[in-house]
Order: sequence, then C-alpha cells, then structure tokens
Amino acid sequence: MSEGLDERKTKILHAIIQTYLETGEPVGSRTIAKASDLNLSSATIRNEMSDLEELGYIVQPHTSAGRIPSDKGYRFYVDHLMEEKDHEISDMKEFVIEKTERMEFVLKQIAKILATNTNYATVVSAPQTHHGKVKFIQLSAVDDSQVLATIMLDGNIVKNKIIHTSETPDQETMLKLNILLNGSLNGLALEDINLGTISRLKEQAGIHSGLVARVLDAVAATIHVDEDDLEIYTSGATNFFKYPELSDKTKATELISTFEEKQQLVDLVKERMADDNTGVQVYIGDELPISTMKDCSVVTATYELEDGFKGTIGIIGPKRMDYEKVVDALRNVKEQLSDTFKDEHS
Repeated sequence: MSEGLDERKTKILHAIIQTYLETGEPVGSRTIAKASDLNLSSATIRNEMSDLEELGYIVQPHTSAGRIPSDKGYRFYVDHLMEEKDHEISDMKEFVIEKTERMEFVLKQIAKILATNTNYATVVSAPQTHHGKVKFIQLSAVDDSQVLATIMLDGNIVKNKIIHTSETPDQETMLKLNILLNGSLNGLALEDINLGTISRLKEQAGIHSGLVARVLDAVAATIHVDEDDLEIYTSGATNFFKYPELSDKTKATELISTFEEKQQLVDLVKERMADDNTGVQVYIGDELPISTMKDCSVVTATYELEDGFKGTIGIIGPKRMDYEKVVDALRNVKEQLSDTFKDEHS
C-alpha cells in the first residue's frame, strides 16, 4: 500500500476513480456515500477526500465541488489494479494445477481399478473440448521485447503464450489492451471471433494492432485443441497373458507394444471422440482400426464433464470377454466420473 494510504483511503480513492471513469463528472462525497458499500457518512468521506487531496491523489477543478483523480491517483489505481489481477491469475493457476493433478490421479486410478476388477486391459483419455470459449485474457510484460498472454478457457484451462514484440507497451497501455481484449472476447468461441471482431479490435488498439493480432493468433491456437496433446492412461496390459488366444508370444508382444507406444490407442480414442454417440460402444475384431487387436474386442464409453469436456474409457480383452460385466463396469465408472467433477462446481 502506498505511503499515507490506509485501507479506507484506498477504498475511497478506488470508488472516486471508478465513478469518474464511468461518468466523466467530478465526484462528490455524497455520490461516494450512495454508490459504494463503504457504509461511511458523507462527513467521514469528505474528511478522507481532503486528506487524499493533500496527498496529491485527487484534485478539485475550480468550477466544481467534486474531485477528479490526479496523475498520481491514476498511477496508484493502475498499479494496484495490476497487482490485484496478478494475484487473481496466480490463485486461479494454483486452483487449475491442483484440479489438473487431481484429475490425472483419478483417471490413473480408474484405469488401474477397472483393469483389476475386469482382468482386462484398460485405456482412459484425459478430457478434451473442441468448443472452448474465452473466459479471461491477461497480457503482462516479460521484458522489452516479450509479452506473456495468459489465456483462460472454459473449464478453467489456462494456457500461457509468449508473444514477441518490437516494443513492449507501458503499464497503462497494457491495462487498456487487457480491458479491450476482455471486453471484446470474453465468452466467445473460436467460430464467434469473425473478421469484424478482429478488425474492430485492431482499429481500437491503434499502434498496438500488431500485438493484438498476435494475441488473437494465440487465442485461436489455444482454443483449437492440439490432438497430439491427447493424454491417455493405460493399465492391465499384462492381463493379455491370462488368455491363451492372446498369449501367443508374437501376439502378446505386439499387443503390449501397442499399449506402450500409445499412438494407435490415441488414434482409436480420437475416432471414438469424433462419434457423437456417448453411450457404450462395442468393437469386435475386424471392426477395430488397430491391426494388432484383430483377436480382441474393445468396449468404450464417453464420459462428460462441464463445459463440453469429454473423454473416453475403453476396456480391451479377448472376443470372449464378459460383455455384461464390462458394460456394467463402464456405465458405473462413467457416472461416477461425471458426478465427481460436476459436484465440485455445483
């Protein structure tokens, strides 16, 4: 907190600046008493405003009884606001990291428990969305030629992109760009960001239109999920040895290497995710796109979380697998997963 400004003065200064930004009119003590939730009398606010004026944070235009912010007042407001936003982003990042780590732990456990309970091999994909919306954007300076764009999407997914610039804007300009970007893009999906939105943003950004264009590219890249980043968890590959028709040395080796390399499993999950059918699906032998699994059956289900996030759970075993048991296990896990992560946000 700046010298001479206690919590009450800080709140009053904030209220004066915010009111002035909204109205463009000098602000009086009565307006602050009515408009803010400070629960202070006009007389108390008047005394505090006198102190703020003496300290140089506000000035009184000679034609008015109200006050307006001075450059020093604006500087305090901008620095304070940037500090608050940095805290918000930092807190949100911690929450997101914690949630992501928990999700990873839960999915690994599910793969392991399903493999143990069914005696088959399992695959679980991390949730993905192809319909991400912008929730929040913050630009902050890294150095003279780099800006960090922190982009938050629905589902509280945070992505950081470094953007190279010929010259990093000063703090006030950065604040204005943040307000401009958030005011224009919050709540929009990629398909909603059209040429009109882009040209309007670039025009409003003036000399910083190049930086805004690169931020928009970063937003597009962030929303467009890179399918190569698809994370999958597997368990129970050694269960193949329990079934004579799969435990032939060549077959078993091929099956286990398919599980270790994961790429074909990723392709299988992608194909499954492209299908809008979210129920339980069964693929038998030649219906599978993976040549090493021609003697297997795969039963899959799609689980759904909030904000359009989906993932796949699959169980792989011999064609003579216990389909009833597998389908029941998948249905139960699918419901539990959806409930677990929905409950956190209810």
